[in-house]
Amino acid sequence: MTDPAGGDRTATPAARHSSTPKRVFMLGGTGTIGQATVQALLQRGHEVVCFVRPRAGVKGRLGPDDSVSLLAGAEVRFGEVTEPASLARDGFRGESFEVLVSCLASRSGAPKDAWAIDHAAHVSALAAAKAAGVSQMVLLSALCVQKPLLAFQQAKLAFEKKLMESGVTYSIVRPTAFFKSLAGQVERVRHGKPYLLFGDGSLTACKPISDRDLGNYLADCLEQESLHNRVLPIGGPGGAITPKQQGERIFALVGREPRFTQVPVALLDAVVGALSLAGHLLPKAAEKAELARIGRYYATESMLLLNPETGQYDADATPSTGSDRLFDFYAELIEGTTSAERGDHAVF
Repeated sequence: MTDPAGGDRTATPAARHSSTPKRVFMLGGTGTIGQATVQALLQRGHEVVCFVRPRAGVKGRLGPDDSVSLLAGAEVRFGEVTEPASLARDGFRGESFEVLVSCLASRSGAPKDAWAIDHAAHVSALAAAKAAGVSQMVLLSALCVQKPLLAFQQAKLAFEKKLMESGVTYSIVRPTAFFKSLAGQVERVRHGKPYLLFGDGSLTACKPISDRDLGNYLADCLEQESLHNRVLPIGGPGGAITPKQQGERIFALVGREPRFTQVPVALLDAVVGALSLAGHLLPKAAEKAELARIGRYYATESMLLLNPETGQYDADATPSTGSDRLFDFYAELIEGTTSAERGDHAVF
């Protein structure tokens, strides 16, 4: 399918229902993408058991009752995903399951957190799942692992490799940018502040995908054989969008002339360099240096499919799915009909 704003390779699953309901063990269900995935699975008739922390959500703000309410229709069990004994005792409980679905990810991306969650916790969960009879796993990864310069990307790739070698039928889904991750400057603009651009605002581009469309795509992976044993880059509908285009649309929605402040990439380099130097002496500075490197990465790298032969990002080759559009989401934010939970490490 071709979009008027630019060519798309559109991934269109054949069905939005399951002909064979399955018993699913779900990780990361309380995140916004996890919630959307749980609802998509339930709508298809699957039985879903969610394993969550007793204090879940951003900064642990969700108690057990909150998690049960958020995940209505699913069974919610509580424990610690980083503890193999808890996974077996409190999660799987000696019962049989057919599919493991994970939307679990480290919140900060800092090396210690990344290797504990993106790698070690998943390794333990996969082992426990196989012991419970699971023969299929659907994993939410990230498109940025195709150019792995950061600790969390390397941790994700290390688990992806283990999953592919496990003998379990797998679908490794690598989405582009999320709506919520691009919404941080809406409030700045609403309050009369300029939109911040790195460079001239055209250094990067992405094909944003909504939680709902991504949740549906993850659920489709249970049934669509064409999505099995594959690494699946995926974006939302429409052509690629640059940060400058995002800013222009937000200003149009609030009825103001566009006003931008450009932040030189060299400034990010200086911050990374200073923190890296301090990190040789101070562990906290080393962690902040990694977070600064993450910020620089997203300021300079497109969330599109990378052509390994040319080293260039290719919007036309980046597959698309769904129907939700970023600019419609911006309009809903400004109207107050929706909100964006942006996590523990929001930049703006």
